[in-house]
Amino acid sequence: MLKHFPKTGVVYEHRTRDYFIAGFTFFCVAVCLISDANATLEKQNALGVCGWVFLFGLLLGENHEVRMQVLIAVIFATIGEHFASPFMGGYTYRFENVPAYVPPGHGMVYLTAVALARSGFFQGFARQIAAFVVIVCGLWSIWGVSGLPEQGDSVGALLYCVFLGYLFKGRSPMVYLAAFFITTWLELIGTAMGTWAWAPIDPVLSLPQGNPPSGVAAWYCLVDAVAMMGAPPVLRALKASLGSVFVSKSIPETSQSTESE
Repeated sequence: MLKHFPKTGVVYEHRTRDYFIAGFTFFCVAVCLISDANATLEKQNALGVCGWVFLFGLLLGENHEVRMQVLIAVIFATIGEHFASPFMGGYTYRFENVPAYVPPGHGMVYLTAVALARSGFFQGFARQIAAFVVIVCGLWSIWGVSGLPEQGDSVGALLYCVFLGYLFKGRSPMVYLAAFFITTWLELIGTAMGTWAWAPIDPVLSLPQGNPPSGVAAWYCLVDAVAMMGAPPVLRALKASLGSVFVSKSIPETSQSTESE
């Protein structure tokens, strides 16, 4: 069950960059969502521009694979946002749109999950962090279906079970653990500030869901999984395509030199 977790008894390297990415994103998420609580549409667009600038800046020090993962995460998550929010009504933003800062925000959130997952702290205390997340999210889910909250959360309990599947069966459990922290942070702030609100009844399952659902990290884990699985084949396809372009360009030159001889 824990075969994909880091090995115990190993001293892992602490890189300042990993902690900077995480701290910067946590800070930006809070500032952005609080600022958007009463923002105009123009201010939302300005926040979106800032988000793209920050994302590109953070990606400068990453390798091609991570950059491709972030690109896929942004594309997949943005499509999912438009489907789940304006189309399905699973949750609704203040202007009933997908704010301009959401696509780059998803990129920063994914990059933060990757940075935390590879950090010395997460690698060294993987099992302790996993136990903490399982217990905290589990208690949150139990509370959601206990009848105590005014808005029930059956969907959150189902998502929590899905999250456990990602955590213990997936190939990148550390990324999913890190995703829990950053996504819980943004969901709690965003819903508390009224930046968006989850529908009391899920439009697909017709079950009550919290605002936010307790296992909401599972949705973000799906984005993470698609990004990590999709990046290698896309990079291979690009490499093969670029290689064939270079080969095709060299053929006329070879033919021309042969004819001149």
